[in-house]
Amino acid sequence: MVDALVSVFLEKLLNTLTEESHFVTKYREQLERLKEQLLLMQSFLKDAERLKRKSEHETLRRIMEYLRELIYEAEDILVDSQSQSNNGDGGDKFTVWLHPSKLSFQYQTGKRLGEINDKIEGIKKNISSFLGVPLLNPTNLMEAHNNLMSRWSSHAYDHTQVVGLEGDTEKMKDWLFEASDGILAIGIVGMGGLGKTTLAQKVFNDRRVEDHFERRIWVSVSQTFTEEKIMRSILRSLGDACLGDDESELLKKINQYLLGKRYLIVMDDVWSEDNSWWLRISGGLPKGNGNCIIITTRNEKVARKMGVYEAKTHVPKFLSEENSWLLFRKVAFAATRGECVYKELEVTGKEIVKKCKGLPLAIKAVGGIMLCKPPHNHEWKRILKHFREELVENDNSVMASLQLSYDELPPYLKSCFLCFSLFPEDCEIAKEQLIHWWIGEYFIPLRTGRLSTEVGEDCFSELTNRCLVEVVDKAYDNEVYTCKIHDMVRDLVIRIAKDDAFSIPLDGNSRHLGITSDMHLTTNRKLRALLTTAKSGEVNRIPSNVVEKFCNCQHLHILDVSKSIFDAPLSKLLDEIGSLKHLTYLSLSNTHPLVLVPNSLEKLQKLKIFDASYCQNLKRLPSCILNYEQLAILDVSNCGSLEYLPRGLGTLSNLQVLLGFKPCKLSESRGCRIGELRSLTRLRRLSLQLSHGDEIGDDEVTALLNLQELLFLTISCFDSHDVDLVSKLDKLSPPQQLHKLSLHFYPGKISPVWLNPSSLPMLRYLSMISGNLEKMNESFWGAENTVWKIEGLKFEALSDLNADWSMVSQVMPSLKILNVSWCPELDSFPVEDAGFRGGAWKREDESS
Repeated sequence: MVDALVSVFLEKLLNTLTEESHFVTKYREQLERLKEQLLLMQSFLKDAERLKRKSEHETLRRIMEYLRELIYEAEDILVDSQSQSNNGDGGDKFTVWLHPSKLSFQYQTGKRLGEINDKIEGIKKNISSFLGVPLLNPTNLMEAHNNLMSRWSSHAYDHTQVVGLEGDTEKMKDWLFEASDGILAIGIVGMGGLGKTTLAQKVFNDRRVEDHFERRIWVSVSQTFTEEKIMRSILRSLGDACLGDDESELLKKINQYLLGKRYLIVMDDVWSEDNSWWLRISGGLPKGNGNCIIITTRNEKVARKMGVYEAKTHVPKFLSEENSWLLFRKVAFAATRGECVYKELEVTGKEIVKKCKGLPLAIKAVGGIMLCKPPHNHEWKRILKHFREELVENDNSVMASLQLSYDELPPYLKSCFLCFSLFPEDCEIAKEQLIHWWIGEYFIPLRTGRLSTEVGEDCFSELTNRCLVEVVDKAYDNEVYTCKIHDMVRDLVIRIAKDDAFSIPLDGNSRHLGITSDMHLTTNRKLRALLTTAKSGEVNRIPSNVVEKFCNCQHLHILDVSKSIFDAPLSKLLDEIGSLKHLTYLSLSNTHPLVLVPNSLEKLQKLKIFDASYCQNLKRLPSCILNYEQLAILDVSNCGSLEYLPRGLGTLSNLQVLLGFKPCKLSESRGCRIGELRSLTRLRRLSLQLSHGDEIGDDEVTALLNLQELLFLTISCFDSHDVDLVSKLDKLSPPQQLHKLSLHFYPGKISPVWLNPSSLPMLRYLSMISGNLEKMNESFWGAENTVWKIEGLKFEALSDLNADWSMVSQVMPSLKILNVSWCPELDSFPVEDAGFRGGAWKREDESS
């Protein structure tokens, strides 16, 4: 993970170098030298990481571990020095910096930075001499990597070891036989070991497919492909050895062979997101005639770039328990044709199979191990007890396959992915918690001018697209709430996190730890992140001695104590947290009984994320949060007792997410009014909690109109019976570029006049949940042939709402998904049981 570590450290270093503090001025020369050396090494580190795992590269492994510790040390220096630079307790800053104790610190810091630079220079020389190649010319290193990592597949397969693919095969064949114009692209996307290649082989070798296509071509692409190799592979499949042919003639020959023929090409195991090679090859292939391409890949983005539409993307599912046991029997009891003749082994065997969680590659691997073991129940129980160790020791194919997916991640995603190592088995993890952590610890690149929350969402999507992370719970608009990872993937990420000192459970010097009720924490100057990892419905109980220990970890950046109960008084804990000056992410979500946040948190000047959601007793936040100039996310949603937020909130110009904003009434001078939101021009996501009409002044109804970054808006009027609020809401116009709008507990009987396709031309998702709504305003139905661009619509718990489906479908021609429940008057809508639990309707071409 050194490449990832260097990437993250450089992010912090580059941010530091933009500061004009005494610290930067004093050490700029050393810091610039460090930056240049690491930038020089960065391009080659990724491949060195892959090589170091091989036993023959033990020396390289040691070198990389040494470099890792140097970078950690350099990071500690950054943190220590910035603390010293900021610790001027009054007086002239220049005078403070010349204090004898500071001068001694300066000397030691300069000396340490110089030593680190010299050691990294030595590492560069050692690597070059060890590998026998110059650092600036990593070609030989790449070749060595290619030799180690090359993978190959063919269309031939053992049909006796295939189960549970009948439905998948028929679905794929239906797609193939429907093809007509152009070239139909079909994608099979999934994590390593899920059976993508097996499914493609089964379809490729099907008798009907063989009869349907005049030419069938199998190409094993893998990671080490070149455009020329692919074209020569296609020609060899067509019976042309293509010896001596010039590269420029290859595509022309392929076209001649396939012209007028119906053909099927399988591109197996495609990794590269650079699709330029495919655009050139596919551009030279004959079109029409029902021609098809099947692409297998672990990355959904690769499939999209190769022309695969979502409707023609197949994601294989994990095997059921029944099919898992069947596949295991076929391998483990091959000598008896898949029959388990030792009945006493069946119970233990099924327990072993459960450990594989339906992953075909793992089931085959463990089946192969059991094939070689004596049929004694005590031996099988021993394997069950030490399942993971046995799998790694006897058949490393599963981990090797999953390791490839990790190796192909860009450095910043490796750091993001290793965060999953902290969470327990079968844990559903909140996407929001992960993104907050990544932002707080600089794991995501932020030099592109984009908002950090937007980049964080992209990083999460990349991990799901690469099939390393599974989506568990998502909304009607596909916004992900929770996720998880497969047990085998978890084993991999825990091993890598331990090897690279990212997270080592029970180690007093670990840099990242998950909070558990039975944890034993020591004062740890290396600790950077401490987060709750409780499963859904669970609560951490944290003893007083643990609280004292983590409050002494002065280099802590990430502190998430959500869903926790403390033996010590909460007020005392918050006073202690106030001393953690390097915190960038603090979550107190769902901690009780949190009533007031004390002013002792005023020293948290670096805070980027503050989450106090689901604190039902919280009444208000202190004015000290206005000092958090870097604050990007403030979440006080679902805080039922919250009276208002402090006046002056509009000065937090870096806010990107503001959830649970409750404006004060006119009679309250200390609170924030909705008009202050005009200044928050970087807001991307906003949720408002409104209950009274005087929370919105007549001169404040345009407060949201010019928020040009705002894409997601939620307005909730829970427990409001104020008639004046309805008239104010009717004038509260959102910005035109709004992407998603949610109205909860809307108090009016008619939808607001601004809810129309002309005022919200970019709106893609609309949800209306609970409230008094009876009908839609006339403006909702558009004027002069104006229609909505809405793709997702949700109506829930609107007992009086009456609308006609034919009118809705006419004004929303782009609608792809409709969710309706507890809306008895919407009986014309194409959803069964709309008056009760209801369900979802999907446009037919979207449900494939």
